[in-house]
Amino acid sequence: MTTTLVLSVIGDDRAGLVKALADVIAANDGNWERSHLSELAGKFAGIVVVTVPDDRAGALREALAPLEGLLDVTVHGAADEATAADVGGQGTDEAPVRVRVELLGNDHPGIVGAVSGVLADHGLSVSELVTGTRPTPEAGGQLFDAVATATAPAGTDLPALQSALEELATEIMVDLTLDAPEPGEPA
Repeated sequence: MTTTLVLSVIGDDRAGLVKALADVIAANDGNWERSHLSELAGKFAGIVVVTVPDDRAGALREALAPLEGLLDVTVHGAADEATAADVGGQGTDEAPVRVRVELLGNDHPGIVGAVSGVLADHGLSVSELVTGTRPTPEAGGQLFDAVATATAPAGTDLPALQSALEELATEIMVDLTLDAPEPGEPA
């Protein structure tokens, strides 16, 4: 049997961080399953999903502690797979729907909160969010762009979500698009 661990990591960015983490995982019979790692503002951070034989999980947890000076590593138990499936499918046989929301507009406080609020109001769970800013063609301004991937429970009223997002886009003056499968189209 295996144990699934979720590692959250953060540290000052420098060469060799991923290798140091991978070496400790491998030395303790762990398998690096999935990850999402990124450098932002001089910090390197991310999440790594690791499986390890049950009898080696404790040793792996202990072996990660010495990385503290290089990377701060926090070990979490994985969420129960059945619970995660129920969130997406609401306990039905229908599969959840993956949607993609893209946004571009003049940068100002509150954009992420507004968009994530509409998604939450419609029962969507954000699985990935990538944001950034860049200068506008006009001097002195900033553009904000975001791409969110979210999971909509089966049966979500996607036209109502589209309408709510369009209303929000007008209110906060941004361009916003929703990519979602058409009814009857595979998710």
